[in-house]
Amino acid sequence: MTDPSNYVRQREKGARDVSYPISPEPLAVPVYDNHAHLEIEDGPSSGSEPGGMSLDEHLLRASEVGVLGVVQAGGDIDSSRWSAWAAASHPRVLAAVAIHPNEAPAYAAQGMLDEAIAVIDDLATQPRVRAIGETGLDFFRTEGDGLPAQFESFEAHIALAKKHDLAMQIHDRDAHDAVLETLERVGAPERTVFHCFSGDEEMARIAADRGYWLSFAGNVTFKNAQNLRDALRVTPRERILVETDAPFLTPTPFRGRPNAPYLIPVTVRFMAEELGADLDEFCAQLAANTLTVYGAFED
Repeated sequence: MTDPSNYVRQREKGARDVSYPISPEPLAVPVYDNHAHLEIEDGPSSGSEPGGMSLDEHLLRASEVGVLGVVQAGGDIDSSRWSAWAAASHPRVLAAVAIHPNEAPAYAAQGMLDEAIAVIDDLATQPRVRAIGETGLDFFRTEGDGLPAQFESFEAHIALAKKHDLAMQIHDRDAHDAVLETLERVGAPERTVFHCFSGDEEMARIAADRGYWLSFAGNVTFKNAQNLRDALRVTPRERILVETDAPFLTPTPFRGRPNAPYLIPVTVRFMAEELGADLDEFCAQLAANTLTVYGAFED
């Protein structure tokens, strides 16, 4: 999850077009968006012009281009509750619930981290909550006194994923070695996903060898992201997932504008071309991988 204030600053400066892009050509073989934040209805600009999209509108536009469903991810108590509600209300939405690593120190400072994790524990019992996430470590935005709370929260979330037999979506920013070490020391859940994978080729090999899934977002298309393309190429096809992290990380050529599940085909086509893969076969593999990790969307 990225800092929403970046979009607000861009809008105030009038530096970029922040409207939703046009819809891409539909995929012939449908896929899923493995991670999005659709509670942010108008991108991170929070209701300013241009108009945003409701959850129903997001799902409609996604279905029109061959995106069958979305894993809606929480990052605090409120967004996790919203994610669980969205999944219970829409057959094409599944939920991930968690306290984001950058939120954990704030809850801890208020003496509420245990209480917050207890809320996640309760939400995890709902049948359409299929993942604990996003959880993990972030050494970019949190440092010093905030780090012990991140580690405490991460390990507690790992325990919840195991307790409820759920997948786990990891947020890892500038913390690759610590995340991998923690998973080895504590023991990773059976279905562990690196959301918005941000490592390099070496880390991709390690993660895949350990049976983790790597989920690639729109930043794999960025010119300065050769490390992600290198990682993609060495990841076994059965370990690859795709996501938007909407409304963030919009793929080229729409970088800087709000992202949404209907833009998944842009990233998928880029990934298939990068791998020299047949597009339809690649889409079928991505869809199968998603169902392996999270289970069926429509019961």
